[in-house]
This record gives sequence, C-alpha cells and structure tokens, in this order.
Amino acid sequence: MESQEHEDAMSTTYQQLWRRLTPLFDDGEAKAIVRTILEERFGLSMADILCYGTERLEADERTMLEQMMLRLSKSEPVQYVLGEAPFMGRRLHVEPGVLIPRPETETLCQWVEETWENGAPDILDIGCGSGCITVTLALDIPEARVTAFDISQKALEVTRRNATALGAVVTVVEKDILKAAEETDTEGRFDIIVSNPPYICQHEAQEMHPNVLQHEPGIALFVPDNDPLLFYKAIARYARRTLRQGGCLFFECNPDHLADTVLMLKDARFRDVETRDDPFGKPRFAKASVKN
Repeated sequence: MESQEHEDAMSTTYQQLWRRLTPLFDDGEAKAIVRTILEERFGLSMADILCYGTERLEADERTMLEQMMLRLSKSEPVQYVLGEAPFMGRRLHVEPGVLIPRPETETLCQWVEETWENGAPDILDIGCGSGCITVTLALDIPEARVTAFDISQKALEVTRRNATALGAVVTVVEKDILKAAEETDTEGRFDIIVSNPPYICQHEAQEMHPNVLQHEPGIALFVPDNDPLLFYKAIARYARRTLRQGGCLFFECNPDHLADTVLMLKDARFRDVETRDDPFGKPRFAKASVKN
C-alpha cells in the first residue's frame, strides 16, 4: 500500500499535476503554475506537455518535480520555488525573505525612466527588496548612480546578487528610513528618490491569498491600520532634505490611500504632484517635485 501511495504521489501527467493544486487555486491558475514550472525548469513546451512529455522525464527530474510540487502544494509562491521572477524583461533571483516583484511596479520604473532624459542622475531606491527597481534603473538609465536602502539583510544580499548577475553597478546600504527621516546631516544628494514601501493595512490580511500571507515577508507588506502612510510620511520628510532642487519623488501606493498620499505630499510643500494608474486600472502611483 505504501509503495502504491508513493507511486501515486509521483504521478507526472499534466492533469494529475495541476489537479494537486486545485485545493489552493482555481483550475486556470493551477494549470498556469504547473506550465510555468515545466517550461522554465524542465524545458517543456506546451506541445511537449500535451504530448505526455512529463512522463518521459528522467528519474532525477521526476524527483525534482515532486519536490517542487510539494512546495507548491503548501502554498509557496512559484517564484520562490523556481528561485526567480520576471521583471522588465529580465530574470531576477528571489527567495523567501524578499518581496516578489509585481508587474505593476514595472509601470513605476517606466515613469522614472521617461522622466529623466539627460545627464547622470543620482537615484535612491528606498526599500529595495529584491532589487527590482534598483537594478532596472541602474541598467536602463545610462550613467545613473543608484543607491539602495533597506532594513533587511536578506533584501540587501539579494539586491547585491541581482546587481552582480546582471552587471549593474549600485551602492547598497542598510538603513531604517523611519530613523533616517529624523536625521539632519544630509541634504541635496539625489535627483530621484523612488520607493515601493509597505502599504497593506493589517485588516487587509484576511483578504490575501495564503501564498502571500504565509510566505512573503510581513515587514515588506504591512503597516498599522491607524497609520497607513507611516512610511510615506517618513520618506517624504527624508526626500525634502535630500532631493536637489527640481528633483522628483516617486511612490507606489495602496490604491485606497493614494488620495491621502497626494494630500500629504502637498502639505509637505512638494510641487507638481501627479498620479498614474497601474496596468489594471487602479490608481497606484504618485510623483512629486521639490521646487522653491
């Protein structure tokens, strides 16, 4: 009986694989996750998959596939299982302890890139996580000098790894922006400050999928219900001192609090405050300038 159960667990037909994930995902998402694993880790095209290519995997590949399926069945994100995530046409290393890059954040990078047209800007990414923003801007804006802050050692380690792997030159600094916001010994250092800080209120956790809630770092996700702009206010204070005249501050925001973020920026004497929607039509980004 035990042998039969093991054999069943190792079943590798496409249908058997994706059906193992249906307790967690709907059919379409379960199929997409399994296709991603089979294509990216085992090199199987959709044609291969439909022609029973999974059943022709070597023994060591079947063992690897089973290990990956076990992790997926415990709601671990597919990006962690693969060890990488796509972002702006590149592949970034990700692992537990860093936030997985989202496609929405590509819009933030694109807005920064189209804003800066000439020269060699000094750019700061606050809360770098995987380094998706840091590395993208360092590679896409010629001669940019990019600095990344994060409080997490894991985030700093992964950002350095991605920068090295992709040939980006960046400066990575451990810094708590909530404390840095009160510093008074820095001014006029940056042309651009960009941040995708924690912005999910604690009460929103009940609506989140287990693969996010149970696996991605809470320190990169959550803010107190009674202070949803905690990090935005601190970053704005820091930016007022450290942005050069004409410099720009870019935020990714919680759509529910974008309007409040705009008001906060105006109250903090930022100018030319603008907003943009994400690719899904949600109001998510803000930009503001420092001008006398």
